Parts: sequence; C-alpha cells; structure tokens
Amino acid sequence: MPNFKPNLLSMAILAFGAISLPTYAQDASSTEDAEDALEEVVVTGFRQSLVNALDKKRASDMVTEQLSADDLGGLPDVSMADALTRLPGISAVRTGGQAAEINIRGMSGGFVFSTLNGREQVSTSGSRSIEFDQYPSELISSAAVYKSPKASLIEGGVAGSVELETASPLERTQQHTFNANVRTMFNDRAGEISDAVEFGHRFSVSYQGKFADDTVGVALGYARLYQPSVSTQFVGLGYTNLVDVDKVEGDTEGPESNPSAEFVSEGMELQHRGGEETRDGYMATVQFEPTDTFSLKADAFLSKFDTESFARGFRAKFEGTSAAYANADVVDNYMIGGTVNRRSSGYTRVEIVNDDNTDYDEVQSYGINADWQVTDAFNVNFDLSLSKASSNFRNGLLWALVSEDANADTPVLDSNVSINYQLNGLSLPDVGFSQADDFSDINKVLVSKYGIYPFVNSDEISAARIDFKYDFDLPVLASIEAGVRITDREYSNDRSVFEYGNDSNFSTSEAPLRLTNDMVEVVSWEGDFAHFPDYLAIDVDKALNAWFPAGIPQPVQTWGAGNSGVVNPDPNSTRSYDWTMLQSGKVFEETLAAYVMANIDTELAGIPVTGNVGVRMIETDQSATSLENVGGDPLLGAQYVKDSAGYINDQFAPSIKGINYTDYLPQMNLNFALTDNDQVRIAAAKVMSRPPINRLASDTSYNISDTGEISANSSNSPSLKPFYATQYDLSYEHYFENTEGAIAVAVFYKDIDSTGIVTTSLPEFDFAGNGFAVPSTIIDELSGVPIPTRNGTYTVAYNDQNGGYVQGVEVAYTQVFNMLPEPFDTLGANVSYSYTESEIEKERVIGVSTVKQSLEGLSKNVASTSLFWNYKDFETRVSVRSRDSFVSDQVAVDAQTVFFSGETVVDYQASYNITDNLGVVFQVNNLTDEPTRSYFNTEDQTGTIQFFGRQFFLGVTYSM
Repeated sequence: MPNFKPNLLSMAILAFGAISLPTYAQDASSTEDAEDALEEVVVTGFRQSLVNALDKKRASDMVTEQLSADDLGGLPDVSMADALTRLPGISAVRTGGQAAEINIRGMSGGFVFSTLNGREQVSTSGSRSIEFDQYPSELISSAAVYKSPKASLIEGGVAGSVELETASPLERTQQHTFNANVRTMFNDRAGEISDAVEFGHRFSVSYQGKFADDTVGVALGYARLYQPSVSTQFVGLGYTNLVDVDKVEGDTEGPESNPSAEFVSEGMELQHRGGEETRDGYMATVQFEPTDTFSLKADAFLSKFDTESFARGFRAKFEGTSAAYANADVVDNYMIGGTVNRRSSGYTRVEIVNDDNTDYDEVQSYGINADWQVTDAFNVNFDLSLSKASSNFRNGLLWALVSEDANADTPVLDSNVSINYQLNGLSLPDVGFSQADDFSDINKVLVSKYGIYPFVNSDEISAARIDFKYDFDLPVLASIEAGVRITDREYSNDRSVFEYGNDSNFSTSEAPLRLTNDMVEVVSWEGDFAHFPDYLAIDVDKALNAWFPAGIPQPVQTWGAGNSGVVNPDPNSTRSYDWTMLQSGKVFEETLAAYVMANIDTELAGIPVTGNVGVRMIETDQSATSLENVGGDPLLGAQYVKDSAGYINDQFAPSIKGINYTDYLPQMNLNFALTDNDQVRIAAAKVMSRPPINRLASDTSYNISDTGEISANSSNSPSLKPFYATQYDLSYEHYFENTEGAIAVAVFYKDIDSTGIVTTSLPEFDFAGNGFAVPSTIIDELSGVPIPTRNGTYTVAYNDQNGGYVQGVEVAYTQVFNMLPEPFDTLGANVSYSYTESEIEKERVIGVSTVKQSLEGLSKNVASTSLFWNYKDFETRVSVRSRDSFVSDQVAVDAQTVFFSGETVVDYQASYNITDNLGVVFQVNNLTDEPTRSYFNTEDQTGTIQFFGRQFFLGVTYSM
C-alpha cells in the first residue's frame, strides 16, 4: 500500500462533502406491516432512497458507491452527471454551466467506463466517455460507481466504472405506480443577453405495473428538458507566439535568436452566448417471468439532445511577430498586459464575431436478457445489446471587420488598430480598443467572411454475452462464474467545409457585405462586463440572404491550382481543404473477452470472508480506413475519392491499417465482516482503458520533397494501445445500528503505465516496410530524370510512456439524527471528502517552450455536503460541492489545455406534500452564480472567465 503524507488521514476526517440521493415520491410499501413490526423504522422519500443506497453498498462484493431513487422521477438533478457528483471521489467538469463529464478519483472522463443495464454505451462525443447530461435522471432508477472491478464486469475503466440502471418493474412490491413532474425554469442571467431565452421547463412522466399474476412487468418513462443556455465570458487565447516585445518595425533579428523574447498570447475573446437546449428521453422495459426459474427482459432507452446556440462579441487577434508591442507587462517571461499595435505589413485586428451553431445528438440503447436457473446450482444468462450514438454539429461563423469607410467602392481595412489590455488574474481584464466606437457603426463595419464547419460522427456497438454460474456447497468456494462476450464496433466521422471571404482583410474576388439597419442590433454589456464597448449583433440569416441573393451556397469545398489532383476545383480559389478527406473515415473494433471467477465464502480466524478472485482475457482487433497521398499514381493504388460535399480527389490511395493484441486482467475482491456492522474490504486488480475511439482514426498525410525524401504526419493512429494500471484498494465501513447511516474510510493506490497520447518523431522511418504505398522513385520536373526516394521522418501519435502513481483517501459520512428531540429528529447530513495526489506530470509545448501540467481531471481536494431536514410534509435540502483547481480542456478558437480554478457550487431545494399524492417543489441550481475560471501556467495568465447564471425551478409532483 502507498505511503501517504502524515496528515493525509487527519485531513480526510476533518474535511467534509456529500452524497445526495434525493427523491420526492412516497413509497407506500415502506409502511406495509408497520404495526406488526414495532422495531421497524418506517422511512419514505429521501430517507428511503438513502437507506436503499447504503444497503446496496453494504451488500456489494466490491468497493463501490451507490445512488438510488425511490421511484422513477425521484432524482431532482437535471442529468445523471449532476446526480453522480454527490458521491465520494466524484467530481464534474461544467460545460455550459452544468455537469457533463465526470472525473473519478482524480482522473478525467477518458478513463471512466460506463454501462447502461450492464451494457457498454457509446458516446456522441467521439470518445469513450459518455456525456452524462444526455441521460435524464428521471429515467434512471439507480446508479453505481465501481471503484474496484471484478472479472465478470466489462473491462474499460482505469479510473472506475459507472453503471446506470433503468427500472425493473417486477422487482417492485407495488402493483402499479405512476409519477409525474412538471417544473418551470428561469435563468437570471439570460436577461442581459440580447435574444437569449429566459424561461424553460422540465416535464417527466413514468409508469410501472405488474400483470398476469405478476409474471409480466412493464415500465415506461418520458422526460423532457427545455432550458436556456446562456453565458457571458472572457476567453484568453493561448500563448503560442514567442516575440521580442521590444522589437521595432524594420528590425531583422527574429525572436529565436534573442534570449529576451517573451511569450505572447494569440489574443482574446469577449462574448455573449445564448441558445436553447432541448432533451427528450424515452425509456421502456418489459419483463416476463413465467416461472421462478426463467426470466426474460427487454429494454430500450433513447435520448435526443438538440442545441441551437449563438455566440456574439469580438475577438482580438494579436498575430505574433507581425504586431508591434509597447508598455509590455511581463511576468515570468509571459506578456500579461501592454499595447498591441498593427504594423503596416501586419495582420493585428479585432473581429466582430456572430456564430450560429447547431448540435443534434442522439443515443440509443437496446437489449434483451434471458436468465435461466437450469438447476438449483446452475444458472445461465444470455444477453444481446445494441448501442448507437450520432452527432451532427454545424458550426457557422460570420466575421466582420472595421473598414475606413464601409460605403467606399473598394473598402479598405482600417489600419488604426491599437489594443490596450491588462490581465487581472482570475478577475476580468481591463481592455481598451482604438476602434471601440466603430464596433457598433454600420458605416465602418463590413462582413468579411462566412464559414460553415460541419462535423458529423456516428458510433455503434453490438454485443453478445453468455455467463454461467455454478454454486458449490464447499467450505471456501461458494460458486464459479465464467463467461464470454463478443463485440463489433464501428465509428465514423465526416468533415466538410464551406468558406467565402477573408477573416483578416477584405477579399476583392469575394467582396464583403455592407450592412443595413435591419440586419443589426447594437448590443451593450451589463454587470461586471459593462465597461467593454458596444458591438453589432448581426442577424446571420438576413446577412446571408443579402450576401447571396439566390440562397445560401451549399457547403462545398474548393481547391486551388496547387491541388491539381482535385477533379472539379474552383479556379478562382486558393484554399486547400483536402484535410476534410484525411479527417473523415471509419474505425473498426472487434473484441472477444472471456473470464473465469471464483466466489469465496469462508472464515478466517473466526471472521467471515466473502469476495471473488478471477481473471479476464480480452482479444482486440482494431483498424481504420486510411488515405495516403500517392500523387495520383494508379500503380500505387490512387483512386477517385469523393467527399460529402461532392468534390473528388484523385491523389489518394485508400487502405485499412490496424493491429490486434491480447490482454489478461487478474482481479481480486475480499470483504471481511469484523462485526455485524463493520467490514473491511481489500481489492487488487489490473485494469485498462482503451484510447478514445476517434484517436484510432488514421489521418496520415505525407509528402515527398524535390530531393526524394519522404516525410509524414499523423495526429492519430490505429496502432494506439490501451492505458493500463495496477490498483489496490483498502476500505473500512461502519453501519450505525440504531439510526440510518454509515461512515466509510477508503485509501487507494493506482500504478499507471501510461496516461495519455503524445506525438513522436521517428527518423528514417521505413514507410514501404510498414505498409505505406510510397513510390521507389520520383521524376525531377526540370530534367525528367528519376530520383530515388528515401525514408525521412514520421511524426505520429503514440501512447505516452510517462506513467506514475495516483493515490488518495476518501471519507464518507451519512446519518439521520433521530436521537435529537422533535422536530429535529429528521435532520440529516451526507458528507464526503476525498484527497488525491499524483506524481504524474504531462508535458505541453507552448511556443518553443515545454511546460508541465498535472494529470487531467485531478483536484487534490474534492468535497461535497448535503444537509436535509423534513418536518411532516415539508422537506428542505442544501448541497455544496467544491473541488480544487484541475487541468482540463477549454474551447476557444481551438481547444486549449488549461488549469481550471477551484470552484464551489451551491444548490438548494425545498418541497411540500399538499396531499399524499400531490406536492410542490422549489429548486435553485448554482445559487451563488459560481463562474468557471481558468488560467494557463499561473493565475496571471487568464484563460476563461465564464458566468452562467442561476437556474430557478418551480413545479409540482404527482405520484400514486
């Protein structure tokens, strides 16, 4: 076991956080036979769900955290991401103001494996990690986080595995239950954003019933969410330029030869973001149990999440060495303030941006399971499943620039560009623009460019598994389990692009658009952002209809004369978009897994011991389509390749590349029942997480120089291997005897082999020997003489070998204080705290410098606290969850890896039961309007400051 810091355990015990398992439905079964059992504690609603979760945790043969709803629709959270953050060691990354990706034990979502009803789920994100905000909490009856695995579970989670479950109606005691929730929603920041939606709603309805002498069970559920998506944000762009800020125009010395050169940001953005998010979720389950020995269950889950949004404001682009810098404020060799001026030959500018984005995501999950108790000792379980996900994201961008005179016959760019700024760490910066008055003047502003950047991907996995279990009546061995699982997965992505105009100047061939008053609205900033200048919000549809009277051009691609391989290029364009073909393609993955596991039930020195020991074997065959630029040589396999926009390239040779490999994962879980209320768990396992499915795509492009040297680049690779770790867990759990509740303390240690994907350069790479269709000679264009080709450098993605440990401690405390006098005997608390540390550091290149960052998703301290109280028909709860700073990605012009500052999010909820069936509920999410704040290497280098507003809910619940 790891050697923890001396104060680690004391820190854990003194700190606190929360698991929250809220519900409002009244469980009628909890009152049955109450008079016949005087010592029985009758609990309903929240307390019932809490007791259910503790019972599941207590009975589990693994280190696990549990969350249980008393009935469908019982969890108040917007999504399962919010609900899971109530559990110890679980934190979330907020996207658009609400939790989407979860982190487990300091590791990011890419290391988290997820299942629904025991079946692997694919994602709309193009990675392995599912987006939990796609899963309505109203349709999930329980969730478990497995922190230690066992051999019978599907492999895939170095951080842990999340199991979501929908309803099993035959397992309920009631014959029929019905639940409905209706809530209106209000965002208090939407009013300061022009055209943003302020009000939304949530609605859910569910039914569970048993028929035909309890041999047939049916569960149906529907949940709808319509909510505003708003934020006001500042985004600092990455420090990718190395510049001598003292250099004056005309100097010839470059920054590379000047040791005093500083890192300068690409620029900054100031934006209003608004839009609408609509999620429709559907769930259905049918169970058939004609006898006590046979059960057949079919279930389906469908969730559609549609987002229509806009982003408006302006973006300052410094443009590195082409700009002139003055009054530079430099801290640790990074410029965090000063004046940036446009040079006569430079491109420094301020872009007025009006983005129009749509994202249509859908996940589907279907399964059928048959369970047959063949004899008293022998059980067979067979399962078939299909999981599908699709995402259609369309990023439409409209750029506008300031001209000297927008009404001129040939408008020219205003060259008087001066940007004064001073970053203020995690507070908003001070920014001034020489063109500030012009940003809202249609006599100065012209639309210069429009672009559409669609990204369509789909992911589908079909699986079949069979499991066997044989029970023994032996002193040590309770049973043997074995099983086989096969999967077939296909992922595809499709890129295309349309662009017209120029975002850094006014194009003469693609003339800019002059704006009219009916196309624009002058927008002012409010609140903390009120000191920033007004700007023009442009109606994208009106602008495009005026710019292209015959209708918006289709999203087609164009290539210039330098890309002669394109059969149908636009001769007037100089753009090159063959990257859309290279970034489009398919990934194929087939697996065969088998396991054997022994379940243990024995005694050791008079202490009952249960658990399991087993091993899981997995064979993986993965491959991806690939396009290799063979210069159009048909002898090397060149074919006509057509993209989704209809344009054709004849330079590429299609192929499929991949690898196969076999893994063995031994795993052990032992539970020692010290007393009826105390137990110790010990677990050890080797675990794995496969790389993101989109990183297995082949996007290799290579070039042959005039001298015959072959070089190639790829940001992905179908040869990437999984990430592996060996982990150990030790936990102690004490369950209170005279009240509901428990206290648990756990320590863990993970020895991780690899934590990420990096790129490496392989000199003198044997391209032909590794299956690349490269020519042996090229023809010199001047002499016509053949020139032999030779191997050069291959830059390719590979598994980072810089691993290390992740270790930590977790404390969870849950109790209802029924020893207090009335009315405080229903006061309760759920508290949890986790401390996690790691030696792992990942290198990231900024400009020409390499900096180190901690493991993505790791917050040293994560805490959450829920206090609840109910008096008769009234119940109230406040939840606080907090986490330290951590590393993750933020999205600006391009994705940037940054540090996110620590945050504390407070939620409040109150409900009142008017009758046994009807109740009202009031809820506030993000009560303090906690923003997200990020920075690059130190807090001086501001990243994102983003405010989302508070969400207020008011509604009614009905159950029967």
